[in-house]
Amino acid sequence: MDREKPFDALATLRAAGHPVDLLNERQRQVFAELGRPEVELLNSIKTRLDAAAGEVEGQDLKLV
Repeated sequence: MDREKPFDALATLRAAGHPVDLLNERQRQVFAELGRPEVELLNSIKTRLDAAAGEVEGQDLKLV
């Protein structure tokens, strides 16, 4: 029987460019416990914010 791998919220957030590794352990744990719909919502918001930011920014660091 082929079982689906468990959802890895942190890996999915990392792949989308969220700097989750800059968070402290307790904060990372909160993000690790997010479900797929919550992560998809965060990624959607990030995509929209990135699109609205334009090409020139004063700082490159964006926290989740």
